[in-house]
Amino acid sequence: MIYIDADACPVKDETYRVAKRYGIPVTLVANTWMRIPNDGSVELVVVKGDFDAADDWIVEHTGAGDVVVTADVPLAARCVACKSRVVSPRGKEFTEASVGDAVATRDLLTQLREAGVVSTGPPPFDKRDRSRFLQTMDTVVRSLEGGGG
Repeated sequence: MIYIDADACPVKDETYRVAKRYGIPVTLVANTWMRIPNDGSVELVVVKGDFDAADDWIVEHTGAGDVVVTADVPLAARCVACKSRVVSPRGKEFTEASVGDAVATRDLLTQLREAGVVSTGPPPFDKRDRSRFLQTMDTVVRSLEGGGG
């Protein structure tokens, strides 16, 4: 199963393509309704509640053999702890070895922004990010299909 943290995900269509190629169902989890493909392999779960309700739903349902697509570093850390494979929309795979550094970097940048030292966010999402995402997703899904999960 592929789970997408869907509210602000810029690579939904790319995820659908990879999932369709390998015959893997996709579940989008969001706080609001959104249009999804009408082919039976994609499901939308709309969660109500607090700010982290979608994150909590994903963590409750994911596990080994699943892939989660998210840019949310704390959610990525929680999913890695559940033994899921986690890919960011920019094509970075979060692993047990890398997610701790990602959380620390995120926390440091948050503190620097709050202190007014850093006032910019990440660079704009571009075609290279999309391409990296497709490559990483394909690699991750192939490794799961081959038992390398």
